[in-house]
Amino acid sequence: MIVSGPSGTGKTTALTQLGRTHELHVRKRHPDDNYRLPVIYVTVPPAATARMLAMEFARFLGLQFTGRVNITDIVDAVCVTAARTRTELVCVDEIHNLNLATRAGADVSDQLKYFAERLPATFICAGIDVESAGLFAGTRGRQIAGRFTVIPATPFAYGTSAQREQWRALIATMDSALRLHQHQPGTLVALEEYLYRRSGGMIGSLSQLIRGAAILAIEDGSEQITRDLLEAIPVDYAAERGATARPAAGRSRTGKREAG
Repeated sequence: MIVSGPSGTGKTTALTQLGRTHELHVRKRHPDDNYRLPVIYVTVPPAATARMLAMEFARFLGLQFTGRVNITDIVDAVCVTAARTRTELVCVDEIHNLNLATRAGADVSDQLKYFAERLPATFICAGIDVESAGLFAGTRGRQIAGRFTVIPATPFAYGTSAQREQWRALIATMDSALRLHQHQPGTLVALEEYLYRRSGGMIGSLSQLIRGAAILAIEDGSEQITRDLLEAIPVDYAAERGATARPAAGRSRTGKREAG
């Protein structure tokens, strides 16, 4: 599958959390098998070539090569190692860096397809608006479209009771993860509407906001997040612009929550 959506909607978070959850389940089923590597996680580099993608796989697996090794040897080593370590899930991030309109991009697409055919694993990719990035265009694009299901990642909505409950659950999870000495459980949950207005329902903006406030709380010695502290944290331009245009969080548009 491919997780696709605007920047900041939690695609990488969903991808890494899925990988982490699967790995923990596998480790639990096989606690004594130290040679398993259930999940591979790679990022498609900007202006990637097929060799660069193969090296990303090799680097994750801890394989090292001299500068003269050819791509066939790299790919074979990756496939053999992944098979021996019983890799079951391959997470490929930043898939929008694939440009099928260029020769290099087409080669990377072919390389990814080859890995998917050689490795006995499920491939899950994530990228920014891949439908409009030309990833499904042309012959190679149709091959990708025929092999992957697209899961949309969108900002959280806050219009209905169910949507507000989903947002509240996310805030509660972040609230419970804080390790500030003076933090009172439930502090962030009480600010859920304010946090929605500041972040626009974007999990990336929300994470930036809370992380920044936590760092300030440590630096000033207060060890707790307050609304005044949150006000001092700038968020990304898209979230700030959305907050200016949004009259009230409770009257925001409805929509699907993000994948993951």
